[in-house]
Amino acid sequence: MPAETLPQILRTQAQARGAHPLLICDTERISYAEAEQRSAALARRLVALGAGKGSHIGLLYPNGTAFVIGMLAAGRIGAVVVPFPTLSTAPELRDQLVHSDVQILLAAESYRSHDYRKRLAEVLADVELDDTAPLFSVHAPQLRQVLFGDRHATSPDAPTTLEDLEDAVHAGDPLAIIYTSGSSGTPKGAVHSHAALIGHQRNLNAIRRLIAEDTLFCNSPFFWIGGFAFALLATVLAGSTLLCSNASDPAATLDLLEAEKPTLANGFVNSIVALSQHPSLGDRDLSALRRGNLYPIMAPDARPADPELRHNMLGLTETGGPVLLCDDETDQSEHRRGSFGVPAPGFECQVKSGELWVRGPYLMQRYYKRSREECFDADGWFHTGDLVRTDADGYFYYLGRQDRVIKTAGANVSAAEVESAIAKVTGGAVAHVFAVPDPQRGQLVAAIIVAGDTDVDEGQLRARLATELSAYKIPRRIAYVPAAQIPLLSSGKVDLRRLAEVLDA
Repeated sequence: MPAETLPQILRTQAQARGAHPLLICDTERISYAEAEQRSAALARRLVALGAGKGSHIGLLYPNGTAFVIGMLAAGRIGAVVVPFPTLSTAPELRDQLVHSDVQILLAAESYRSHDYRKRLAEVLADVELDDTAPLFSVHAPQLRQVLFGDRHATSPDAPTTLEDLEDAVHAGDPLAIIYTSGSSGTPKGAVHSHAALIGHQRNLNAIRRLIAEDTLFCNSPFFWIGGFAFALLATVLAGSTLLCSNASDPAATLDLLEAEKPTLANGFVNSIVALSQHPSLGDRDLSALRRGNLYPIMAPDARPADPELRHNMLGLTETGGPVLLCDDETDQSEHRRGSFGVPAPGFECQVKSGELWVRGPYLMQRYYKRSREECFDADGWFHTGDLVRTDADGYFYYLGRQDRVIKTAGANVSAAEVESAIAKVTGGAVAHVFAVPDPQRGQLVAAIIVAGDTDVDEGQLRARLATELSAYKIPRRIAYVPAAQIPLLSSGKVDLRRLAEVLDA
């Protein structure tokens, strides 16, 4: 029977892969054997501090070895890993600390422009962070320790072996609480078990053919499900190498890619724009990179002529990663343009009133502090809020979020459809489409377009859109705005609720 808990997998891979690199992140490099040894030391320290099975351990680290060691250490003792976004403001840190009931927070001192010690001191103003005694703060009642840095000495009275603790971890125990990005509401914590996350990643690894000999490049942050599961956990499961970069200079990241020769790359294309636009890209040897969806940095002969004719993927925090995808990475026929593939193994999917419903053994157990009845319907279906359609062959097509449907004069308009049409008729302009109130029509379709080289005047844009969209879908209000003026959440996503402010500025 395949291993179903993180301790079992780590034990197996440390023996099988030994000195093979698990993670390479800029100048950091850690092997499977080193990860096992260092996570064991941290696990013993956590136990000495009172942590154990079911304890909530927070991680506030950028992508790198510290996050990997923290995740493995917590998982080995049956604790629950709670990643914190490195973009979090002080109020957001406070809210997640309170909601998640984290007892021990492992944190970096700082990252880029973020001073976490200062922010946490602001949040926990009634305690001394450097005090070795347990914390008791009214602002985070469950928190007892904040440990800064990435090396934590083992307590002399810590257990010398972890095997009993590891053997007590069961497949159905929670492994992590992963918070949603909060782009359409307050972030929610999805509780995932060992068996669900591991089983799903095992299936996904088979689909994308991730094996021990691969090096996977992925810059998705580890604090979200794409980085945590589809990159980091998937890598440990496969025994492969994960390559990432925190470099602010795109040339440094390209140097890393050229040196380490990744074979597979997965992530969001907009996260590598600086790499794809760097003047040295054409002179780089990235020929080892043949698979994945980060087409702009692949060798020219590995890129599709039209990415819309390759299957995309749809993943959710609640589904532990991609739930719609396809193992066929070749160009599709025109009738399958924009396909998001088919349901991942283990998932049932159905479309009700245009909304995607999913169920299966790899779904989250529930949202933290909510009952299963609040998260799933009586038949076990999770209502995703994503609008999709299917074709005659069972392939799915993403249309947008249900909460991004604009109701104008009795008609429904998908914001995502309008954004796609604007990109098509302008040669790639990035648009953010949303609703504004209107006394006659209820709502109007509005668009803020990121100003750039593809700008056309409003009249020309509407004329071009008329060849793609019905008249009621064409934006009535349009503004071109510099990228720096687009309102963002701390997650880096567009703050949809503040776009109207920019329109009226």
